[in-house]
Amino acid sequence: MMARAHPEFALRPFLPADAPQLAEIFRASIEELTAEDYGEGQRRAWASAVDDEAAFAQRLGRQLTLIATMNGSPVAFASLVNNDTIDMLYVHPAAIEMGAGSMLLDALGKLAAARGAKSLTADVSDSAIEFFRKRGFAPQQRNTIRLGGEWLANTTMDKKLAKEAAA
Repeated sequence: MMARAHPEFALRPFLPADAPQLAEIFRASIEELTAEDYGEGQRRAWASAVDDEAAFAQRLGRQLTLIATMNGSPVAFASLVNNDTIDMLYVHPAAIEMGAGSMLLDALGKLAAARGAKSLTADVSDSAIEFFRKRGFAPQQRNTIRLGGEWLANTTMDKKLAKEAAA
């Protein structure tokens, strides 16, 4: 028997039937990965964004949404809106630091460049700033948004896309 040092991920497009599983990834990611930066009430308000799974599925369906799978099961997802804005990037806590998030971000960057985007923008949680920074994103401005009766801070970050990525 041979052990694998790195898991193998595959990418596929979003299907409406994926919404319940992606909502669970969304909730678990917020609850387990953001506790150092956001309070319990903030995390609860943030996670409530997927309580209406039909609306969540419609939102993902209107965007370019990719899913990273491991052994056929979704472990992460990311979505692109307006060809240049990352709306969501969530990784299940069990798959953190294994490369799924990087793979999704790279794929969205290539697709954005192929569609003519010059840069990628994302409103990044305080917990994800370092992840985005390591992948070439630079902070532009701090934001505060009201969600479910709570105030949450994030940072708008962007990354210039390489011209050769569009080729």
